[in-house]
Amino acid sequence: MATREATWDYRDRHHERFARTYFRSFGNCVVSSVGVGTYLGDPTDAADEDYREAIVEALESGINVVDTAINYRCQRSERVVGEAIADADVDREAVLVATKGGFVPFDGERPADPGQFVREEYLGTGLVDPDDLVRGQHCIAPDYVSEQLDRSLENLGLDTVDLYYVHNPETQLESKSRDAVYEQLEETFTRLEERAAEGDLRHYGVASWESFRVADGADSYLSLPEIVSCARAASDRAGTDATHLRAIQLPFNVFMADAFTVESHDGAEGPQSALWFANEAGLDVFTSASIMQGRLATEMPGSVEAKLDGETRAQRAINFARSAPGVTSSLVGMGSPDHVAENVAAGTFEPLGASAFDAVFE
Repeated sequence: MATREATWDYRDRHHERFARTYFRSFGNCVVSSVGVGTYLGDPTDAADEDYREAIVEALESGINVVDTAINYRCQRSERVVGEAIADADVDREAVLVATKGGFVPFDGERPADPGQFVREEYLGTGLVDPDDLVRGQHCIAPDYVSEQLDRSLENLGLDTVDLYYVHNPETQLESKSRDAVYEQLEETFTRLEERAAEGDLRHYGVASWESFRVADGADSYLSLPEIVSCARAASDRAGTDATHLRAIQLPFNVFMADAFTVESHDGAEGPQSALWFANEAGLDVFTSASIMQGRLATEMPGSVEAKLDGETRAQRAINFARSAPGVTSSLVGMGSPDHVAENVAAGTFEPLGASAFDAVFE
């Protein structure tokens, strides 16, 4: 797993190339504020090779955050992340590796009949209870998530994953009450606390697409204070000294700034945005969709772009995301080695200060 000594050594080797605050604290480690995302791409050998080359280059160039999920590209993304970490001239303990469980993954390729695959591989084997499966593809029951963690560790070739997310729990709201989802999260967090005590993961978190950036009362809304409460209860149930809940992941970019602008989480002095609540609660934030799957490389409001440093529009978009309060690292899809150098170089430019970032929204 990532360690203080190895991540600080990594920072010391690379930090002179980057602007201030490029490396940021994560627990007792330091990590790059630009991270590798592995969501996009086809489940093919050619895409695997591109990812492997890109991740190796990123790790050797100053990025030590890699994010994936068991369902990305039919488990291929996790497997290629493991290969890249083994191939790169970087100490494994210098790298923060994050993955996720929740969506039912295919294995290597999309099957001709996905429904039959799920019935045979998950329902028929008892890995998933039909009552826990939503939309035929999503489950966050504790036994299932624990089994998926085992698979992820095998795919990655690692003994410990640094950050394990429960993936898009708001999906469960399509067929369950909000209270039922919180109850299941507490049960699953309890199992993750136990797995942390066993050394299989260091921290856990929640990766969300909608739930933390929509208004209270929206169909997909989940409360961050309730999430924290579930984790504290889980720690008590598991008998761990303190909760291992450490981070959230959510989309944040120029066009999707709801995590900063929508105040839907109850703080000590009233409603707060997800970013401000996380910041004050001590939760690290990892942003997804930082360049909006490439859209921000070609399109950006001129009034915002004028305030951002960077040689390219993609770099300016990355710097917007990592300028937000409380953001530890902004993830960027790097499925091709062609874009790695440009993405890494975003970190050589200064992020916006707090007042300048606030001014973007005035």
